[in-house]
Amino acid sequence: MEREWSVQEVARLAGTTSRTLRHYGDVGLLEPRRIGANGYRYYGSDELVRLQRILLLRELGLSLPAIRDVLEGQRDTAAALRTHLALLEQEVARIGRQLASVRTTLRKIEDGEGLMGEEVFDGFDHTRYEEEVVRRWGRDAYDSGDRWWTSLSEEQKKGFQREHDDIARDYGRALAEGLGPGSGAVQDIARRHVAWLSTTTAVSRGYVLGLGEMYVADPRFAVHYDRHGEGGAVFVRDALKVYAEANLAE
Repeated sequence: MEREWSVQEVARLAGTTSRTLRHYGDVGLLEPRRIGANGYRYYGSDELVRLQRILLLRELGLSLPAIRDVLEGQRDTAAALRTHLALLEQEVARIGRQLASVRTTLRKIEDGEGLMGEEVFDGFDHTRYEEEVVRRWGRDAYDSGDRWWTSLSEEQKKGFQREHDDIARDYGRALAEGLGPGSGAVQDIARRHVAWLSTTTAVSRGYVLGLGEMYVADPRFAVHYDRHGEGGAVFVRDALKVYAEANLAE
């Protein structure tokens, strides 16, 4: 018989609490393998692997509803873990470059040496997403977006980001107020969102629908909307879907 772990054992191994594990079960995120006659919950290896994925996604800042959507959309556990491992390795490499950059900057400042821009900003380069953008939307999409981005001044770049932050916060307020994705106020936010996207590329219905799905499925994007309210990424996806189907051509 395959080994099982009690809820207390799993909590200790994972560095969490029995109460948290029970809550995960209550919301349908992590069911125990079985519940004994004594009422205790017991977990097997499959449940431990699922818990590992949950905790990894929590560290990325995702809400529980968003995590459930991600897990339901990735039934192949091994493939999902390989994807997550690759993301973590990329993040470790990026942070390692940032650490080295800051150490170099600090040393040169303390030693009175001159600084080089390449050293100061290593690890802060948006072009790390090049391969992924090319794979999803093609080389032309990346090249045109990159040309547009590099043509901006620092102040323009900050303004572009502030505009997106405002849109994300407005989605969060609408969600908190209980407005539906198809309501007039939310559709106005979606219109602004699509206009913001149109700044960098030509958008189509398929593009916006695909982007909305990515907001939910990819933790790196979901976190930007879920931080403004649990289920934020799903809410944004649904709002964009309504807007795209009503207003955009294929």
